[in-house]
Amino acid sequence: MNERQFNIICGHYGCGKSNYSINLALEMAKEGRKVMLVDLDLVNPYFLSSGYTPLLEQNGIKVIAPLFANTNVETPALPADLNLIFETDMDVVMDLGGDDAGAVVLGRYASQLSNIQYEMTYLVNKYRNLTSTVEDTVEILREIEAASRCRANKVVNNSHLKFETTFKAVEDSVEYAREVAKELGLPFCGSTIPDFLLEDEGVRRSVEESKEIFFPVKVYVKAPWE
Repeated sequence: MNERQFNIICGHYGCGKSNYSINLALEMAKEGRKVMLVDLDLVNPYFLSSGYTPLLEQNGIKVIAPLFANTNVETPALPADLNLIFETDMDVVMDLGGDDAGAVVLGRYASQLSNIQYEMTYLVNKYRNLTSTVEDTVEILREIEAASRCRANKVVNNSHLKFETTFKAVEDSVEYAREVAKELGLPFCGSTIPDFLLEDEGVRRSVEESKEIFFPVKVYVKAPWE
């Protein structure tokens, strides 16, 4: 087994961090790794990755969630057992929450994190408010980094329009994501694509023939009204 992985997923509100984190944790578990998913979204009670705890636990994934998450309490509090991330030998997938709000929490643990070889992924979504331009998207990461006292080391394109996403929408966002990575001086690691699009033979063939890197994700996270 490879050495321990410590993954921090950050990005703007609504870019799809929770769904991406769930997919990543499940994929790692399928590889036989012991995985812990840490939900640090203290802002938006509707899109908590910990809302999918039964699914995650069924796949052997330990979940650390905000206190009162998935209850009628509007403001979840910091997970009581958050220090476990520094005491366990499990791999960690951390859903950082929106913008610099969750990042402030992470900043409290900067000294411990400085001793860990973490990977911080900046997830971008061209179709979200306030991140439609390269300049705005770059600025948001700067705010997240300042609050968390951590540095991102790669960019992943997660541009989508939820269930209205088309392959063209994903394709049209790639250059934007590449420009964001270039401005940040970070490697661009490819684009997610909702797996339901791959049910279309034409889309599947286009993905296989494309020079771009696309990796499928299942859509787990949905709003209560969807």
